[in-house]
Amino acid sequence: MVSPLVYSPPVLMPGQVLARGVCRHLASLGFAVVEEFVPERGLRVDVMALGPKGELWVVECKSSRADYMSDGKWQGYLEYCDRFFWAVDSQFPVELLPEETGLIMADGYGAEVVRTAPEDKLAGARRSKLLRKFAFHAARRLHGLRDPDGAAGVDA
Repeated sequence: MVSPLVYSPPVLMPGQVLARGVCRHLASLGFAVVEEFVPERGLRVDVMALGPKGELWVVECKSSRADYMSDGKWQGYLEYCDRFFWAVDSQFPVELLPEETGLIMADGYGAEVVRTAPEDKLAGARRSKLLRKFAFHAARRLHGLRDPDGAAGVDA
Protein backbone atom coordinates (compact mmCIF):
# COMPACT_ATOMS: atom_id res chain seq x y z
CA MET A 1 0.00 0.00 0.00
CA VAL A 2 1.30 3.43 -0.95
CA SER A 3 1.08 6.00 1.82
CA PRO A 4 -0.68 9.25 0.92
CA LEU A 5 1.38 12.37 0.48
CA VAL A 6 1.09 14.62 3.47
CA TYR A 7 1.79 18.32 3.09
CA SER A 8 3.92 19.71 5.82
CA PRO A 9 4.40 23.48 5.72
CA PRO A 10 7.96 24.77 5.99
CA VAL A 11 9.20 25.74 9.43
CA LEU A 12 9.79 29.49 9.45
CA MET A 13 12.53 31.26 11.36
CA PRO A 14 11.33 34.06 13.70
CA GLY A 15 12.32 36.82 11.25
CA GLN A 16 10.49 35.02 8.44
CA VAL A 17 7.35 34.90 10.59
CA LEU A 18 7.55 38.68 11.01
CA ALA A 19 8.17 39.10 7.27
CA ARG A 20 5.02 37.10 6.50
CA GLY A 21 2.90 39.41 8.65
CA VAL A 22 4.56 42.49 7.15
CA CYS A 23 3.96 41.22 3.62
CA ARG A 24 0.30 40.50 4.36
CA HIS A 25 -0.20 44.00 5.72
CA LEU A 26 1.64 45.76 2.90
CA ALA A 27 -0.27 43.69 0.32
CA SER A 28 -3.51 44.88 1.92
CA LEU A 29 -2.30 48.46 1.29
CA GLY A 30 -1.72 47.73 -2.41
CA PHE A 31 2.01 46.97 -2.28
CA ALA A 32 3.74 44.17 -4.18
CA VAL A 33 6.30 42.50 -1.95
CA VAL A 34 9.37 40.33 -2.37
CA GLU A 35 11.12 38.71 0.56
CA GLU A 36 14.90 38.37 0.70
CA PHE A 37 15.52 40.79 -2.15
CA VAL A 38 19.11 41.49 -3.23
CA PRO A 39 19.41 45.13 -4.38
CA GLU A 40 23.17 44.69 -4.92
CA ARG A 41 25.69 41.93 -4.40
CA GLY A 42 26.47 41.59 -0.69
CA LEU A 43 23.15 43.07 0.47
CA ARG A 44 19.89 41.24 1.14
CA VAL A 45 16.85 43.01 2.53
CA ASP A 46 14.16 41.06 4.35
CA VAL A 47 11.26 42.72 2.50
CA MET A 48 11.29 45.01 -0.52
CA ALA A 49 7.89 46.55 -1.19
CA LEU A 50 6.73 48.34 -4.32
CA GLY A 51 3.85 50.69 -3.62
CA PRO A 52 0.92 51.67 -5.81
CA LYS A 53 2.59 54.98 -6.71
CA GLY A 54 5.96 53.39 -7.50
CA GLU A 55 7.49 54.02 -4.08
CA LEU A 56 10.03 51.50 -2.77
CA TRP A 57 10.17 50.55 0.90
CA VAL A 58 12.69 48.34 2.65
CA VAL A 59 11.61 46.51 5.80
CA GLU A 60 14.15 44.76 8.00
CA CYS A 61 12.63 42.19 10.37
CA LYS A 62 14.31 41.80 13.74
CA SER A 63 13.21 39.02 16.07
CA SER A 64 15.41 39.86 19.05
CA ARG A 65 17.89 42.29 20.54
CA ALA A 66 20.76 40.02 19.46
CA ASP A 67 19.40 39.88 15.90
CA TYR A 68 19.33 43.70 15.77
CA MET A 69 22.75 44.16 17.38
CA SER A 70 24.39 41.77 14.91
CA ASP A 71 23.06 43.67 11.87
CA GLY A 72 25.88 45.85 10.63
CA LYS A 73 24.56 46.36 7.09
CA TRP A 74 21.22 48.10 7.53
CA GLN A 75 22.48 51.62 6.83
CA GLY A 76 23.65 50.40 3.43
CA TYR A 77 20.01 49.64 2.57
CA LEU A 78 18.98 53.29 2.87
CA GLU A 79 20.25 54.13 -0.61
CA TYR A 80 17.92 51.50 -2.13
CA CYS A 81 14.56 52.75 -0.87
CA ASP A 82 12.33 55.76 -0.44
CA ARG A 83 11.47 54.72 3.12
CA PHE A 84 13.17 52.33 5.58
CA PHE A 85 11.32 50.43 8.33
CA TRP A 86 12.10 48.01 11.11
CA ALA A 87 9.55 45.27 11.79
CA VAL A 88 9.55 43.79 15.28
CA ASP A 89 7.16 41.95 17.56
CA SER A 90 5.52 43.30 20.71
CA GLN A 91 8.32 41.94 22.94
CA PHE A 92 11.14 43.75 21.12
CA PRO A 93 12.87 46.63 22.99
CA VAL A 94 11.92 49.36 20.47
CA GLU A 95 14.06 51.97 22.26
CA LEU A 96 17.05 50.36 20.52
CA LEU A 97 15.78 51.37 17.08
CA PRO A 98 16.82 54.72 15.58
CA GLU A 99 13.96 57.22 15.74
CA GLU A 100 14.72 58.47 12.23
CA THR A 101 13.55 55.12 10.81
CA GLY A 102 10.07 53.67 10.43
CA LEU A 103 8.61 51.12 12.82
CA ILE A 104 6.19 48.29 12.10
CA MET A 105 4.80 46.01 14.80
CA ALA A 106 4.18 42.57 13.36
CA ASP A 107 3.40 38.95 14.03
CA GLY A 108 2.91 36.04 11.66
CA TYR A 109 -0.58 37.13 10.67
CA GLY A 110 -0.42 40.88 10.17
CA ALA A 111 1.26 44.12 11.05
CA GLU A 112 0.70 47.79 11.78
CA VAL A 113 2.82 50.79 10.85
CA VAL A 114 3.51 52.50 14.18
CA ARG A 115 5.93 55.14 12.93
CA THR A 116 6.18 56.16 9.28
CA ALA A 117 9.70 56.47 8.00
CA PRO A 118 10.76 59.80 6.58
CA GLU A 119 10.79 59.88 2.81
CA ASP A 120 14.12 60.15 1.02
CA LYS A 121 13.23 59.78 -2.66
CA LEU A 122 15.49 57.72 -4.84
CA ALA A 123 17.16 59.26 -7.85
CA GLY A 124 15.40 58.42 -11.11
CA ALA A 125 18.17 56.22 -12.51
CA ARG A 126 18.45 54.18 -9.31
CA ARG A 127 14.64 53.81 -9.09
CA SER A 128 14.49 52.59 -12.68
CA LYS A 129 17.25 50.04 -12.09
CA LEU A 130 15.61 48.78 -8.87
CA LEU A 131 12.17 48.52 -10.48
CA ARG A 132 13.59 46.38 -13.30
CA LYS A 133 15.46 44.22 -10.79
CA PHE A 134 12.33 43.88 -8.63
CA ALA A 135 10.23 42.79 -11.63
CA PHE A 136 12.88 40.36 -12.86
CA HIS A 137 13.33 38.85 -9.39
CA ALA A 138 9.59 38.47 -8.80
CA ALA A 139 9.04 36.87 -12.21
CA ARG A 140 11.93 34.43 -11.75
CA ARG A 141 10.68 33.49 -8.29
CA LEU A 142 7.17 32.86 -9.66
CA HIS A 143 8.64 30.73 -12.43
CA GLY A 144 10.52 28.72 -9.82
CA LEU A 145 7.31 28.06 -7.92
CA ARG A 146 5.44 26.97 -11.04
CA ASP A 147 8.27 24.92 -12.53
CA PRO A 148 11.02 24.11 -10.04
CA ASP A 149 12.86 21.85 -12.50
CA GLY A 150 12.68 24.40 -15.32
CA ALA A 151 14.01 27.13 -13.06
CA ALA A 152 17.06 25.15 -11.93
CA GLY A 153 20.00 27.46 -11.46
CA VAL A 154 17.73 30.48 -11.05
CA ASP A 155 18.77 32.71 -8.18
CA ALA A 156 15.38 33.19 -6.54
